[in-house]
Amino acid sequence: MEERLADHTAADAPPPTKDGPDGPDGSPPSGTSTPGVPSSGEPAIWSRNFRFYFTARSAGLLSWAMLPVAVSAGLLSGGYGLDTAGYSMAFLVAPFAGLVLFGGVLADRFTARRMMIIADIANLTAHILLALLFIHGIDHLWQLYGLLVVAGTANALFQPGASSTVPLVSRDVQGANGVLRTSEAITGLGGPALAGALVGFGSTGWVMVISAVAYGTSAICLFVLRLGVVPAPPPGQSLWRNLAVGWQEFTSRSWLWGVILVWMFYAVLSWGPQLSVAAGVIVPEHGASAFGLINAALGAGTVAGGLLAIRYKPQRPLAAGAVAMMAYPIYPLGIVLGWPVWMLAVAQVLVGAGIGVWGVMWATSVQTQVPGEVLNRVHAYEVAGSVGMYPIGSALAGPAVGAFGTDAVLLVGVVVSFLTAAALLAARPIRTLQRVPDRV
Repeated sequence: MEERLADHTAADAPPPTKDGPDGPDGSPPSGTSTPGVPSSGEPAIWSRNFRFYFTARSAGLLSWAMLPVAVSAGLLSGGYGLDTAGYSMAFLVAPFAGLVLFGGVLADRFTARRMMIIADIANLTAHILLALLFIHGIDHLWQLYGLLVVAGTANALFQPGASSTVPLVSRDVQGANGVLRTSEAITGLGGPALAGALVGFGSTGWVMVISAVAYGTSAICLFVLRLGVVPAPPPGQSLWRNLAVGWQEFTSRSWLWGVILVWMFYAVLSWGPQLSVAAGVIVPEHGASAFGLINAALGAGTVAGGLLAIRYKPQRPLAAGAVAMMAYPIYPLGIVLGWPVWMLAVAQVLVGAGIGVWGVMWATSVQTQVPGEVLNRVHAYEVAGSVGMYPIGSALAGPAVGAFGTDAVLLVGVVVSFLTAAALLAARPIRTLQRVPDRV
């Protein structure tokens, strides 16, 4: 069982495909709908396939949200130092950042669903072993680091397909992305809280058990999806040729690389430093609980933005998303101005709503504008170029505060985030990109 995004199949010379359940040539049986495209008789969003995919994605997001908190808190409560916790996060994140491009190539070669199932099985295995490690005690840190590398690599294999599968399981792609963004925000709130509570009771190993069950659930849900076939890269192409083709597809769309270019500056100068710099101001002054409340408000705002984006479907989605991102500077500006906690929380709700709307508009634009046979590779370049810059900004936060002061770093973030939204609106290919109508 494979996938096909029929909207992007070439009319004159369709690309090679891999066999699906409907026949060796991928043609549907008489009286059925096109494989990989949800039937018009099903709900626009909550089709059978989307319900399974939603369950799989939510389970994986919950596990991914719990892992950093569980590992860091578990190590610190077990007597290890901050350096060990920091190294652990590096071993988790570095493989993801370094291998996500290859994950996109493999997803296009062997289908996204297959790679996501393999990733879930790898994560299932790694988390079972992590559970045993924390329950029985860590004898050698290299064992922990090695398992975190496996988890980071698995997520690099999973991520490209997570985007390209959405158009295959729902006719209303933007509405589906709104639902998934809401789920991401909820799991992002609940996952760390659950992990922190369990670690507080000395149950780091049980966090890993829950994560293992979640990854197993995800693999089963992905396995039972009923999808058609997906166009495959021409046979005989090397891995590097596949990467080159993906790069060509990425750079051929000025709206796409334009957004990523702007986002790279935003990630380094505004988004990346903000969390740690904000913590350095709010925690000493108001306490850790206040900082947790403020970040919970961000999650609540993201949920609101995701719900809004399910219904709000502007003709120029990236322009609408850029306007929503105008809310981002409010929070760091409030910290500089010394706002009380409740005002900072309100600001974070507005910021979260803006982020939620932008995220849905962006994901939908990529998924509906890029041909299905290269979507995984293009998405991988997108992730590597945007998210990959976040750790740089985070790492530079401390030295920047030491050199220029907290207020200066936050004010730079305010200016850069405003200029980010302004640049997105000023760039004509981004501002004028039209929405692709929903399939009927």
